[in-house]
Amino acid sequence: MLLSLALIVGDWMMDGVRIVSNFDALLAALTIMILNRFVKPLLIILTIPATIFTFGLFTLVINALILLLASEIIEEFQIKSFWTAVGLSLFLSLVQIIFGQSNNVKFQVKRGSSDEIGEDDLR
Repeated sequence: MLLSLALIVGDWMMDGVRIVSNFDALLAALTIMILNRFVKPLLIILTIPATIFTFGLFTLVINALILLLASEIIEEFQIKSFWTAVGLSLFLSLVQIIFGQSNNVKFQVKRGSSDEIGEDDLR
């Protein structure tokens, strides 16, 4: 839902992005999520040297390519140019950072009897 809402806002903010209806935004978000699950890992593996050389900024280009691929699959979701896709990719990344769920790792410290591991057992 967050991605489809962000796509609608991106359509409203950027001239080069066009989404026909709210249903098409939901369909585009679903397509982007599927592409992120299956195609994006392959692109990341293939572009490891470029990602390392640019200190991770090349992932914005990968995200833009995913958006362009989604716009080719869904006819009602159109992106005018590569640079518009990069801008939309940056906007979607910022929305995910601000409003997305956090992936914080939580540790629980167990205090009690001493085992083979030691007094503090991290789980």
